[in-house]
Amino acid sequence: MKVLLAYLGMILLWATTPLAIKLSVEGLGVIWSVTSRMTIGFVCMILIGFVLKKRLLFSRLAVLTYAAVAIQIYGAMSVVYWAAQFIPSGWISVISGLTPLVTALFAAIWLNERSLTIGKLLSYFLGVIGLGIMFGSAEKLSPQALLGLIGVLISISLQALSAIAIKRLHTHLPALMQVTGGLLFALPFYFVTWGMVDGHIPLQFTLVSFIAVLYLGVIATPLGFMLYYYLLSQRSATQVSLVTLLSPVLALWIGHRMNNEPMTISIVVGTALILLALLAHNFFDRFFRALFNR
Repeated sequence: MKVLLAYLGMILLWATTPLAIKLSVEGLGVIWSVTSRMTIGFVCMILIGFVLKKRLLFSRLAVLTYAAVAIQIYGAMSVVYWAAQFIPSGWISVISGLTPLVTALFAAIWLNERSLTIGKLLSYFLGVIGLGIMFGSAEKLSPQALLGLIGVLISISLQALSAIAIKRLHTHLPALMQVTGGLLFALPFYFVTWGMVDGHIPLQFTLVSFIAVLYLGVIATPLGFMLYYYLLSQRSATQVSLVTLLSPVLALWIGHRMNNEPMTISIVVGTALILLALLAHNFFDRFFRALFNR
């Protein structure tokens, strides 16, 4: 039951986070919006740890785990914030739907998981076609939209790399500790990046962007990352990334209804193919075996 509730919470958070990211970036800029989000999130995690009387460990395994988590918190998140400038928020969730495919590929390479079956290869084929259609839509939208899609692809690759690194470490650290430690390791990189690239605090911003940052910092970061790493401790890296099977459709609808983002036939077809790729990735092999083992 806990795992099911965690999955449902992740779906809702991952569906609403892309729009919140886009709104915060539009009002506060890329570097400051992501840095302030992670700073707020870190303070929240420290407070939660204080209330629960949970202290960070600094053993060799714990430090390596925090570094692996920071790959996602700093690497993947900073890239996706940059990409959010150029593409509709729903597209972030759709392209992120390819995370299980990338995770499975990395798992086959580094974890020796059996990830290159007929169903998996079919899913890669469908995913590439769907991605190609999305790239075509991006080209029609604006030249910079292509950069946005490439940015999201880099982000999900870093996220998959982070998940595989954590699984390889066989860590049993609680999700609270993983997220707090990962934020502790990631924040210095954020502040250095802010100082080098931007260096000023925006004093003028909209109420919407302020609320978006608060939502991301107080809710999406602590709760979202804790649910993610809780699921990662309970299920395989590939199974955890199944959250992206349902969140893209919900994210597209939210972006279209709340932010007037485009919803063309090409976008719908590309999204459908990516979701079909995810279905093939997770169920085709089981169906194939059940069909021929009768």
